Amino acid sequence: VPVPEDAAAGTVVALLSVRDRDSGANGRVRCWVRPASPFGLVSRLSGAYSLVVREALDRERVSEYEVEVWAEDGGRPSLRGVVGVRVAVSDVNDN
Repeated sequence: VPVPEDAAAGTVVALLSVRDRDSGANGRVRCWVRPASPFGLVSRLSGAYSLVVREALDRERVSEYEVEVWAEDGGRPSLRGVVGVRVAVSDVNDN
């Protein structure tokens, strides 16, 4: 579902779940969004995250974002995973 360009900060774009079956430090997971974009992650519960709008969107400037969500565990060496999320920005009548 496209996100309207007038979506307020905090609007949820996607729900994500991240798990690592290890225990202790090896089981701790750190997540982030790349590249820099108007979207960010909010941790909801253990392993549950929301991809949210963090700043104003402007469809005339950027109509679609390719956001990567990265996850890394606390092991040595650490293991990483990435998933791509395509976020389309829908136009809102500017008149």
